[in-house]
Formats: sequence, C-alpha cells, structure tokens
Amino acid sequence: MSGRAPSDAAIDQIVASCNGDLRGALKALLLVNEHLEAELQQFYAAVAEDCASRGKFLH
Repeated sequence: MSGRAPSDAAIDQIVASCNGDLRGALKALLLVNEHLEAELQQFYAAVAEDCASRGKFLH
C-alpha cells in the first residue's frame, strides 16, 4: 500500500491536465463546482415543482 489517498491521485491528475498550473487547476475546479451547484438547484426546483403539483410539500 502506497499510503496515498485516492484523492491525491485525482488532484495530481487535475493539476497535470492544467500543465502543472495550480491556479488554473483551482479555477477549473471552481468552475466545475459552480456548474454542479447550478444543476443541483435546477434539480431541487424540479422536485419542488413536482411535489407541489401533487399536493405534497418538502420539509
């Protein structure tokens, strides 16, 4: 066992995909996170709309 967490390999891969640019890697991760947060908000809105149309409410 190498003692490295799986996330270490993922971090190395992200940094490598940005040609070793840590700032670029962070920017890419922030952009991906923003996109995922927007998708999650759309999902929540769709679920809330579906529940409201069925007369059920989320708590």
